[in-house]
Amino acid sequence: MRYLTFALAKGRLAKKTLALFEQMGITCEEAKDPDTRKLIFTNEEHKVRFFLAKASDVPTYVEYGAADCGVVGKDTILEEGRSIYEVMDLGFGKCRMCVCGPASAKELLSKNEIIRVASKYPNIATTYFREQKNQTVEIIKLNGSVELAPIVGLSEVIVDIVETGSTLRENGLDVLEEICPLSARVVVNRVSLKMEHERIRTILDNMNSLIKE
Repeated sequence: MRYLTFALAKGRLAKKTLALFEQMGITCEEAKDPDTRKLIFTNEEHKVRFFLAKASDVPTYVEYGAADCGVVGKDTILEEGRSIYEVMDLGFGKCRMCVCGPASAKELLSKNEIIRVASKYPNIATTYFREQKNQTVEIIKLNGSVELAPIVGLSEVIVDIVETGSTLRENGLDVLEEICPLSARVVVNRVSLKMEHERIRTILDNMNSLIKE
């Protein structure tokens, strides 16, 4: 039997996913070692393999079949736009993708004015403003603290993930519009879903029953 390979977004999502697998009886002791430098963990009994990857790379590994399945945030799925199946919402890692800025920018949004939008998620921002709002905007891609952009005058608003909103408030910014809710999702390679349908289905069903407990 071949290994069923899961690509997990490094960090909290990977920890929570591995804990979920452990509840299902699929354990990986090596993955619990905080000092490990290993990237691939194997459970020989169930022929399941896990590897940790940067979140933005998970959909790529899954699309190309290097991983049969992946666990990654909805934000990454939307931003990367890969040809994969999103099959399940795991319900953890909940947050929101929002348009944020100073209260004064609310008027610019309602009047459909041409504005500059800074974001780590240029594709999500573009889709939202151009396709959903039909508003002409200039998107500026940033990699660091996007909250800075409206404060220093680089942009009028930002598109970013909001969890508690405390960072925004500390910097005098508000949530102006909500784009969509986000959480951890399971994605599957299109070919794997056909070839390994039963094994994948069993794992998904087990996950589902644990989440609903």
